[in-house]
Amino acid sequence: MSGKRSIFEEVSDSEKQQAVQPGMIDRGRGGARGAIRVWLMILFALVVIMIAVGGLTRLTDSGLSITEWRPITGAIPPMTEADWQSEFDKYKEIDQWRIQNQWMELSDFKSIYWWEWGHRQLGRVIGLVWALGFLGFLVARKIPTGWTGKLLIPGALGGVQGAVGWWMVASGVTQGEGMTAVASYRLAVHLGLAFVILGFLAWYIFELGREERDLMQARRAKEAKLFSLSTGLMHFAFLQILIGALVAGIDAGRSYTDWPLIGGQILPPDATMLEPMWRNFFESPGLVQFIHRCAGYLLFIFGVIVWRRGNTSAHPQTRFAFNAGFAALSLQLVIGIVTVVYAAPWQIAIFHQLMAVVVWTLILRARFLTAYPVATSIRGA
Repeated sequence: MSGKRSIFEEVSDSEKQQAVQPGMIDRGRGGARGAIRVWLMILFALVVIMIAVGGLTRLTDSGLSITEWRPITGAIPPMTEADWQSEFDKYKEIDQWRIQNQWMELSDFKSIYWWEWGHRQLGRVIGLVWALGFLGFLVARKIPTGWTGKLLIPGALGGVQGAVGWWMVASGVTQGEGMTAVASYRLAVHLGLAFVILGFLAWYIFELGREERDLMQARRAKEAKLFSLSTGLMHFAFLQILIGALVAGIDAGRSYTDWPLIGGQILPPDATMLEPMWRNFFESPGLVQFIHRCAGYLLFIFGVIVWRRGNTSAHPQTRFAFNAGFAALSLQLVIGIVTVVYAAPWQIAIFHQLMAVVVWTLILRARFLTAYPVATSIRGA
C-alpha cells in the first residue's frame, strides 16, 4: 500500500491520463452509431422508393391484380404459362375486371401484375434489410445504450404496414359490390403509416448524426416556442398528406382541372350528392379535391408564420432549415396547382407525391434543430 503523499507532490503522467478522461458521457453509449445511421439511411431510401412504386401502382390501376395475400409464397411470381393463366382467372373473378377491364388479354394483365408484385416484393426487401441489420447489431452488441427499443419501432411498424396493405387491397377485391378500386380511407391509412415510418427513421438519423454529449448540451438551448410551432406544422402537413391520399384514392385530382375556381365555381358542383352525408368527405371527388385545395392554402399560410418565426432563431443552421422547409412547401403548392391543371398525369402526380416526402423531411429537420440547436460562435454567426 502506498504511503501518504504531500499535497505538493507532482502527479505522474500516467495518473494524469487516468484522472482526465474526456467524453465520459459517450463512454459505453456510443456503439456503432455511424454504421447504424448508414443502415437507417438505406431503410429511409427504400421506403421513399416504396412510396413512389406504390404511387405508380395506384396510377396504373395495378393494385388489385394480385387477389391473395401470401406473405411467404407470394414472393415467387408465376413461372409457367399455366401459372399466369391461373392468376388471370382469379383476377377475372373480381369487380374491377368485370366492370372496368374486360378488354384485357393475358399480356395486359401481366403488365399490371408486375407492378403490384414489385410493390409487395419491395416491402419484403425492406423487412429483410431491417431484420438483418437489427439482429446483426444486436448480436454484435453494437447498439448504443437506450436504442434497442427505438430501433424496434420501424420494424414493428413495417409489419403492421404489411397487414394494412392487405387490408387496403382487400377492400377492392370484391365480387358483386361494384368496387373497382381500393377504399380511399384505407389508402390514406396505408400512405400515412409510410410517412410515420419515414418520420421515425429521419429523426433517428438526425440524432445519430451527433454525439450523445452534444445532444445533451444542445437540449438545454431548446427553443420551446419554435419547437411547438414546428410541431404544429408537422401535424398539419401530415393531415394534408392524408387528404392527398383521399384525393388519389378516388382520382379526384382529375375531376376538376380549372384553377383557382373549381368547376367554374367557388364551391364544387354536386359536392354533397352522396348519401349518407359523411360519405362525401371520402368519396365525393369535388368535395375531396376542394378540401385538399383549401387545406393546402391554409398549410401555406401557417407555413409563412412558422417560417418568419423560424428566422428569428439565434442559430444559423436552424434558420437555414426553416428557409429550406418553406422553399419546399412553396414549390409543393405550385406543383399541386400544375397537377390539377394538367389533370394529374402520372409524371407530375408522382413528382407531387415525392415532393411531399421532401417537405415532410425538411419540416422534421427544422423541428429537430429547434429541439437540439447547433451552437455557433459569435464569429461564425
